Amino acid sequence: MNNNLLYTVEDKPPFGLSLLLAAQHLLAALGGIIAVPLVIGNVLKLPIPDTVILVNAALLVSGIVTIIQCRGLGPIGIRLPSVMGTSFTFVSAALAVGFSEHGVAGILGSSLVGAVVMIAGSFFMPNIRKLFPPVVTGTVVMMIGLSLISVAVDWFAGGQRSDANYAAPENLMMATFVLVIVVALVQWGTGIFSAAAIVIGMMTGYLLCLALGWIDFTGVKEAQAFALPQPLHFGLSFPITGIIGMAIAYLVTIVESSGNFLALGNATQTEITGKHLRGGILCDGLGSALAAIMSTTPFSSFSQNIGVITLTGVASRHVVALTGGLLVLAGLFPVFGALIVSIPLPVLGGAGLMMFAMIIAAGIQMLDNIERSKRNGLIIAISIGCGLAVTTRPELLDKLPIFCKEIFGSGITVGSLLALILNLILPQDKPSKVE
Repeated sequence: MNNNLLYTVEDKPPFGLSLLLAAQHLLAALGGIIAVPLVIGNVLKLPIPDTVILVNAALLVSGIVTIIQCRGLGPIGIRLPSVMGTSFTFVSAALAVGFSEHGVAGILGSSLVGAVVMIAGSFFMPNIRKLFPPVVTGTVVMMIGLSLISVAVDWFAGGQRSDANYAAPENLMMATFVLVIVVALVQWGTGIFSAAAIVIGMMTGYLLCLALGWIDFTGVKEAQAFALPQPLHFGLSFPITGIIGMAIAYLVTIVESSGNFLALGNATQTEITGKHLRGGILCDGLGSALAAIMSTTPFSSFSQNIGVITLTGVASRHVVALTGGLLVLAGLFPVFGALIVSIPLPVLGGAGLMMFAMIIAAGIQMLDNIERSKRNGLIIAISIGCGLAVTTRPELLDKLPIFCKEIFGSGITVGSLLALILNLILPQDKPSKVE
């Protein structure tokens, strides 16, 4: 982790450099932002134009909410460099509603009403902040990094384990090439070369892939040049079961986002207060309500981008607000997003593995500062062990009721909840008696 930030939260790098640095965050987040609407569109077998509307709205609203989260709007927003995007936490609940007679209208209506849970919950965040002492915070940050490693490994290998070309030697070599460039630039680069290490490494990898003929421009050719948002395109309906499912998912997201914001505070060297959490969670909830109206799925903060900050030392909220502007453009000009999506997965994997591992390192450093006691050891071990169990073997939950999968399907959620609960119920270690 960087002890000295190249750019602090309030710093404003020159516009040209800011644009390059903002592109790093865009590259790290774009795949995750479009993944959820693509999954929902494909599983529900929506017509391609409808899936495109979901994707474009996700990009556009992600940009708007990211800008508000970074710059603030009255009491709304954490005013730290946080990228916002569609969340996989809501996929199970969304598909359950989508397969009913209510379809996408039911998903969006349930999401709109369920967002009230997050909006209301934001006003209790100053009290909730007291439940996150260093042992809990460090455990949550470490669990965030650990849960992302499997994503980076699949990128590194070139796709999913079921793919025929998974872990092909050429994929591993390309990812390693990008990884080496990023590490070299972070370690020995100065100025822009260190700050923009991720985007430079990925651009170099992309150019090499282009020379090797690896780039598929089919999506770019098929993408629309310009697309206007279509509010309420699918309509809204309000099934009770869907609202309950979404409300549970929003409660889970409060825990996940709180962990992300605490990790963000560590990365930006900012003490996270209850006021920070209240503004951040309120922005989450209102952003998700806006997403429903604009015809896409709910939002949460992205942990991937915390790795970018940790690795590069660029903590400027103004840079990430510019990322929000790029996301708005991607939503209005789908061809722009399609070009970014054409980046081969091994190129993403080379940078991603380093970014996510740095979050783990940040968590370890936080835990290194706490008292070494049996109680703290139990909190860390049980929370991370159970969180990794769900992350590495999600089929553990297959035979449980669907609401259990919705609540405990995320390793971050399991680890965070256990750390919170164990910290509350385990008795403090008794001081040793002096003989």
